[in-house]
Amino acid sequence: MGQKRNRAGNNSQNRNERNISNSREVSRRTKGKNRYSFEEDRRTTARYYDDDGYYQTEPKRRKKSASAKNRDDYTKKSKNRSSEYGSKGRKRKRRGRRKNVVSKTIGIILAIIQFVLSVVLTVNVLFFDMLTVTYIMVLAGVLLILLGITLLSQIGAKGKGIGGKIFCILLCIILAMGSFYIGKINNAFQKITGSNTMTSSMVVAVRQDDSAQKLVDTSDYTYGVQYATNADQTKSTVKQIEKEIGNEITVREYAGMIEAAQALLSGEVDALVYNSGQTGIIKDQIPDFENEVRVIYKHSIVVQIENTAADASVTEPFAVYLSGMDTYNDITSGDRSDVNIIAVVNPKSHQILLVTTPRDYYVPIPGISNGQEDKLTHAGIYGIEASMDTLEELYEMDIPFFGRVNFTSMINIVDALGGLDVESDEEFDTGEESGKVVHINEGMNHLNGRETLAFCRERHALADGDNARGRHQQAVITAIIKKMMSPSMLRGASDIIASVSDGVDTNFSMNQIQSLIKTQLRTNAEWNIYSVSAEGVGDKKYCYSSGDALLYVCIPDETSVSNIIDLVNRVEAGEVLEESTVVGQ
Repeated sequence: MGQKRNRAGNNSQNRNERNISNSREVSRRTKGKNRYSFEEDRRTTARYYDDDGYYQTEPKRRKKSASAKNRDDYTKKSKNRSSEYGSKGRKRKRRGRRKNVVSKTIGIILAIIQFVLSVVLTVNVLFFDMLTVTYIMVLAGVLLILLGITLLSQIGAKGKGIGGKIFCILLCIILAMGSFYIGKINNAFQKITGSNTMTSSMVVAVRQDDSAQKLVDTSDYTYGVQYATNADQTKSTVKQIEKEIGNEITVREYAGMIEAAQALLSGEVDALVYNSGQTGIIKDQIPDFENEVRVIYKHSIVVQIENTAADASVTEPFAVYLSGMDTYNDITSGDRSDVNIIAVVNPKSHQILLVTTPRDYYVPIPGISNGQEDKLTHAGIYGIEASMDTLEELYEMDIPFFGRVNFTSMINIVDALGGLDVESDEEFDTGEESGKVVHINEGMNHLNGRETLAFCRERHALADGDNARGRHQQAVITAIIKKMMSPSMLRGASDIIASVSDGVDTNFSMNQIQSLIKTQLRTNAEWNIYSVSAEGVGDKKYCYSSGDALLYVCIPDETSVSNIIDLVNRVEAGEVLEESTVVGQ
């Protein structure tokens, strides 16, 4: 046990010695550290005494190397630059947001304009009332889709939506033009439909070498008149002359227009009162009449015509009198009718019968000539109704509708259609009296407006005279129908309507025209066109309108007239005639 205690004491003593030794080592290290720290402090601090005498130290500032200075400068600049760029970036973002807001606002405004124009176009189409419900629904659907595309391109666009804006602007232009042209076409139809007037153009003429320049210069003249035809208009004109001159005038009456014209040229009278529509009658006997006289006064008399066609049906068979006026004057003026075609239309069987009657057909004019025969063309002088009454009596049928064109409108219509492809049954050259010298080939010919008019008017160069001219007129009507049912009609619709409005006149109402167009759009039907001409033999006879002068006339062939009456009845009964030309394919 004593040994054990000694061992324990020795171990304890050893441990204490080691601890003391470790403490000393730690102390030395600490002192060394402190010494090194003191040396460092002494090198890096400055000593000074403050105002109270206390000892103070201040860390010394080390001199920085050039590279360190450069690093510090670069760091400062970087901070300043990043701060500056950050500010600019934020400004740019704010500007970008403002620009996007403005761009979207402009886009929405354009979409609103497109919506308004779409509504205007739809209203115009509905008011025009020539499209079927199907076409209107398709139009409305397309307009809605286009509006949706515009809205998506503006509201949903991340950028400025420039493409959508251009698309919208183009659409707005198209919509505005569409509304404009629909309004233009509607106005043109309003202008040409529902005709109920006839204008008689009365004139006063003196000899070419006469000194009179105005009506007041003729106060002491002797006037030649004839009351056998157009008596009411002539008497009304005489009263107007006396009113403007301020005194009564001396008149001398003649039995016929030719006799009165000859009296003026011979000096038997000093002035002549007549209807300008009678100029053609006078020229048939006195070719140079227009060159030997001078018109010094014009007086227009407008006569109301009862329009009985307003209640006629266009869904049942009906007939239309197509008159080509021998004049460049106002379409409503009473003038000779060079073209006399009846179109018998059956809208159920889609059959059209074109009946051409020679202008010189020798027939009575109901209600005018008191049973005496006259040329059919002269009936036009007394108004469109006189021509219609004459043909109704000849063919034992009702003709409720009429359409009339003059030379100017024929030229404009054909030119607006881009010309016509017209088939001729013979080769010939038109003369100057037809308006233009044109060489016509047998077979197909492409003709412009003036060439087409010459083709329709020429008869002297044709072996069959008036009969051949009638066939050519039918060929032109057929060519016009074909062209108007082709896609080219849509491309030039506005020009065609503009041409028609000034030179076409009809008693169809707007509702009747709309009904016919809608029916055609709904059915897209093909039409069968059959042409026939009344025949006769040439002769010279006295005519009601020309007095004692013998004129060339065409005596009707009764068999030909009976055949036409039969064809009219068959078409009205719904028969499709063989050898008809089919158009609309």
